[in-house]
Amino acid sequence: MKKLTEMPAERAVLIAVSTPAVTEEKTREYLDELAFLVETAGGTSVKQFMQNLPYPDPRTYMGSGKIKEVAEYVHENDIDLVVVDDELSPSQQRNIEQILHCKVMDRTHLILDIFAKRAQTAHAKVQVELAQYKYLLPRLTGMWTHLEKQRGGIGMRGPGEKEIETDRRIIRQRISLLESRLKEIDKQKKTQRSHRDQYVRVALVGYTNVGKSTIMNMLSNSEVLAENKLFATLDTTVRKVVFGNLPFLLSDTVGFIRKLPHSLVESFKSTLDEIRETDLLLHVVDISHPDFEEQIAVVNQTLSEINASGKPMIIIFNKIDQYTWVEKAEDDLTPKSKENITLEELKATWMAKSAHKTFFISAKTKENVNEMKEMLYEEIKKLHIQIYPYNNFLY
Repeated sequence: MKKLTEMPAERAVLIAVSTPAVTEEKTREYLDELAFLVETAGGTSVKQFMQNLPYPDPRTYMGSGKIKEVAEYVHENDIDLVVVDDELSPSQQRNIEQILHCKVMDRTHLILDIFAKRAQTAHAKVQVELAQYKYLLPRLTGMWTHLEKQRGGIGMRGPGEKEIETDRRIIRQRISLLESRLKEIDKQKKTQRSHRDQYVRVALVGYTNVGKSTIMNMLSNSEVLAENKLFATLDTTVRKVVFGNLPFLLSDTVGFIRKLPHSLVESFKSTLDEIRETDLLLHVVDISHPDFEEQIAVVNQTLSEINASGKPMIIIFNKIDQYTWVEKAEDDLTPKSKENITLEELKATWMAKSAHKTFFISAKTKENVNEMKEMLYEEIKKLHIQIYPYNNFLY
């Protein structure tokens, strides 16, 4: 009997448009992140195409000449999938597929597919399925006719497998049913959270893959999944942690990302309620990432969108063991940048300009971890005294 072998990783081409609002360098960084998303979904990024345009072409996203260049590469190199680093309109997607003659998906669809792959609990699966159907609904017409011989693979998980006979009426009914289920889950989650009122609540937030789950494991001595993949954590994990004589609740939440699909934010409302109802946010940042400042901005913007931006916050710069810089020559008069500033200079800069307390650690090597725990103890103790003034027998 032959052993079953895994399907080979799908070969993907990535495309993006650089506009006057986004530099070419920034667009290439976005394509690298898109490549990481493709890898997380189980594919392999083979080549990237970028074009400078005043704005994406409303018909084919890229200009006609560039999209033909992509089509030639796809045909000559046996490419399975083309991924676009923006959300496509249904007509754009159909037009591009007609030119490329292969599966095309946008950034939103890719993120939804990763969430479908990562969802483990019934709660997460309902949330992801709802977001998928909301994405699918306006894209039904002609969506599957060109894929009759291309079953399976990235972007084909979940409701997409129902093919064209899944009409709008059935999908709307399914959306309504899923929304009702989520309302019930919201009530249950709210009841569960109400039973935790005697504890200060602390939530880890941050861009995806910055080390939140590693810090969660370190602080709570638990075994939350922590790996070098985007969106390793979908379900909020809550653990009771005790520092000295001080108990508190620590939660690890889903990571944020640039252009996080609105349908996912809506569907994950009950998960994000853990952030909205927390007493203290620990904003974890990967200081070794070349674009960590933009990632901070993305997280702050997402917190604002879910009405959680005014909460007490501590910024924890993680991965200081991986931080690198290039020393400037003494006669080099060019201004300092992120590439040639020392870690000590960066610390001083952020500690001076941040409105929040900042701490610099390595969860991997445990550098500065004990000092961070002492600082957290003092901050949580202050909050406990403020929130529960009649329950301070611990002090």
